[in-house]
Parts: sequence; structure tokens; C-alpha cells
Amino acid sequence: MRLSDLQNKDVVNIIDGKLVGNIIDIMINSSNGIMESLIIEKSKFFVSLFSNKNEIEIKWNQIEKIGEDVILVRINL
Repeated sequence: MRLSDLQNKDVVNIIDGKLVGNIIDIMINSSNGIMESLIIEKSKFFVSLFSNKNEIEIKWNQIEKIGEDVILVRINL
């Protein structure tokens, strides 16, 4: 799977079923080349209610499922 394939998917929090946002970047460990996390551009809902930061980092272990249309994550906000 390519980054461009991931960027086309919505990221949804399975705790509350809300749209978190969309992938804009990834973090890769420079020493071993393994992908560590996804950088998400928050949806307008999360930006306005929770902070003025437009990005959130989701660690690889917080990803529950990568589906055909969505990426399900478990995050506590």
C-alpha cells in the first residue's frame, strides 16, 4: 500500500465514531526505516473544540483496522 492510498481514507475514532481527519504525512524511524505514526489533519470539529493545533499524531499501535474506505483508530481525546 502506498501513502497516497492511505491519504484517500478517512480516519475514524472507534471510541466515539467521530471523524478524526485525513492523513497528511507519516513519521518514519530514521534508524530502522519503520513507520511509527500517522500525522492527521484534524477535521473542523476537532480543531474548534479541542485545540488550535491542526494536526494530531496517531501511533501505529493505536490503529485498529485499515479498511477499504476508512482507517479505524482508538484514541482518547
